[in-house]
Amino acid sequence: MKLCWVFLSLAIFWVELQNGACQQVKRRKEAGENRIRPGGKRANVRHPKLNEKDAGGRGQSILTQVLDKGRFLRLGESMSLTAGKNIELRCKGSNIGWSYPTYLDTFNDSRLSLKQSDKYSQLILTSPSAADTGAYSCWVILCDGSECLKDPDRTSSAYIYFTDKDELFVPSAIHFEIIYLRPDRPAVIPCRVSSQLAKVSLHKEVPPEEMEVDGMLVSYDPTKGFILQNPSPEHQGVFYCKAVTKATPQISTKYQLLYVEVPSGPPYVTIEASFSSARGDNINITCTVLGEPEVDLSFTWTYPGQDLRPVSVNDSWRLINRGMGHTTRISQSVMAVDDLETIDFGRYICRAKNKHGETAVATSINSY
Repeated sequence: MKLCWVFLSLAIFWVELQNGACQQVKRRKEAGENRIRPGGKRANVRHPKLNEKDAGGRGQSILTQVLDKGRFLRLGESMSLTAGKNIELRCKGSNIGWSYPTYLDTFNDSRLSLKQSDKYSQLILTSPSAADTGAYSCWVILCDGSECLKDPDRTSSAYIYFTDKDELFVPSAIHFEIIYLRPDRPAVIPCRVSSQLAKVSLHKEVPPEEMEVDGMLVSYDPTKGFILQNPSPEHQGVFYCKAVTKATPQISTKYQLLYVEVPSGPPYVTIEASFSSARGDNINITCTVLGEPEVDLSFTWTYPGQDLRPVSVNDSWRLINRGMGHTTRISQSVMAVDDLETIDFGRYICRAKNKHGETAVATSINSY
């Protein structure tokens, strides 16, 4: 009797197993993308069309490098190329703007050429050197009539290293550069390298020592240089960078670091005359400004007898140390008036102007 129950249970299990397998095959067939219509023809499945953003058109880089045999390489954030080999970059779009290392424009370099076609813009740089290392960017320009704007969604940039084993540092036109340190902003010592593989260190000349690079107070970015997050008077002095690869170590340009504690703003001006009253004498009127070392300044004068009496004006500036090792720029404009006459008496106004604003001061010259 028990044996009969065993055979009956096995038979029922086998039937259920077959039904489940058939249903599974049926479900798989229903889930398939290609269906068979009545009549034996295969049906085409329509996939939803992706817009440009979904397809990655705006998310992808529009900047590519042209390789040999018509191949293209879409550029990422950075890449390394060998110096001396011509490079061609293309940017997709019918109206494209470019940016590249500024000195290529400064020296009107004939090695660089830009061409715009219907579908793309082309940048060609022949015989690149370590000096050409830097950021290369392009963007689509959108125009509405005479107004044109840069499209922020279709902008691409790549930092390109032109590697030269004999020139690890990107050359500078300045052989001894001054870097101003301020307590309210980071300072950059711009010893950039032409190779991503170079190991770079920062050194002080007097006393001779290597600066600690902890990644926080002092860090290194090969596209910028050494960054001092919180400059202080202790960072003043002459510095240089050392780069090492498998070859002989190389030394960078030297940098003079000066600490500045002058607030940014319109010029602070004083005016002083050698005499306040005179007749028949020579007189000098001096306009003086103390300000930021690297901020350019211009002077203009308004005075009695202007355009009627000859005067001479001499402008000059120099760096001076004030207080606890602070560096300040002193700028002066001196007006000289010879053999004073009645027409020369009156108010002399000096105006000093920088990128932050303008300040005017005045003094009067009277007769006895």
